[in-house]
Amino acid sequence: MKKLVSLFMVLIMVFMMPSLAFAQLPSGGLSSLGGLLPLIFIFVFFYLFLMRPQQKKAKEHRNLLNSLKKDDRVITAGGVYATVSNVKGNIVEIKVSDDVCVQIAKQSISAVITKKDEETLEMPEVVKK
Repeated sequence: MKKLVSLFMVLIMVFMMPSLAFAQLPSGGLSSLGGLLPLIFIFVFFYLFLMRPQQKKAKEHRNLLNSLKKDDRVITAGGVYATVSNVKGNIVEIKVSDDVCVQIAKQSISAVITKKDEETLEMPEVVKK
């Protein structure tokens, strides 16, 4: 008799399991928030580690370009070392050598060289005079 009861219990469990597998939880606010939570974490991650540093770097570059003045040593985006001779709005006139002046867009200046940078700058032997 014990075997029959245990067999009956096993059969009931087997027939009940599929219905439990397809059972749904009652819909509530917590389950919908649980679906949005990973998306919120992804957005926060992208903002903190990708967007914010890029915006900070762009702001620093914009401040650098706005503070350009005559006789600043600069490096252009093409890698040309020059001296600023005039700034007119978005156009910068740079002096590449004694008799060579070039007008370039202000956005193409990538860095300003300070006196400290010039002292530590090691130029190749071919370029030194």
